[in-house]
Amino acid sequence: MNVNNIHGTKKTAGIEVEGGGIAYGYIRVSTAPQHDDRQRMAMEEFGISADCLFADKQSGKDFDRPAYNAMMARLTSGDTVVVKSLDRLGRDYEEMNRQLDIITREKDAAIIILDMPLIDTRRKQGDDLTGKFISNLVIQIFSYVAHMERSMNHQRTMEGLAAARARGVRFGRRPLEKPEGYEEIRRKWRNGEISEREAARRLGVSRPTFHKWAHE
Repeated sequence: MNVNNIHGTKKTAGIEVEGGGIAYGYIRVSTAPQHDDRQRMAMEEFGISADCLFADKQSGKDFDRPAYNAMMARLTSGDTVVVKSLDRLGRDYEEMNRQLDIITREKDAAIIILDMPLIDTRRKQGDDLTGKFISNLVIQIFSYVAHMERSMNHQRTMEGLAAARARGVRFGRRPLEKPEGYEEIRRKWRNGEISEREAARRLGVSRPTFHKWAHE
């Protein structure tokens, strides 16, 4: 996991948004080898300062992430959270909606999804209620679509594996071949001439392996 720019709850300098709040950028990649360059470039183009940028290298299955939690601790009324795409925020439909509710309602902050211009809950003069309603509706729709797409991908993977197994395709490690002389040693073990441990030692395998072979 990677945490960038954690300075407690004190406000720091950064790009101001309408109403005097601060814009915070959040970026996430699922694994350490993945690069977040494109997300960082998008944040820089938007104007997010380095001390207001938070980055996690962690799965999006839940929101127990150090950088995300640090950002939320600093977020106050009038601030804005900027994310490049909705799936960078998270991948669990119900939990994501709960977090969006915390950001927009409990924290009284706004959220902007750069790849989805419709998702921008910043207050717009003269059209505050309509703008928020449309943005929140779009967020829920795209969250649901993303959730269903992941579910369908998982289902397709399981169906593909089942079909392959039905065709005789075997997955996992190839079973260990029995060494030459196995049958003779197994006979001695069955006759009580040698112990299971000794039989495994003579064959050069572990005791559990010999036990599995002997009881097939």
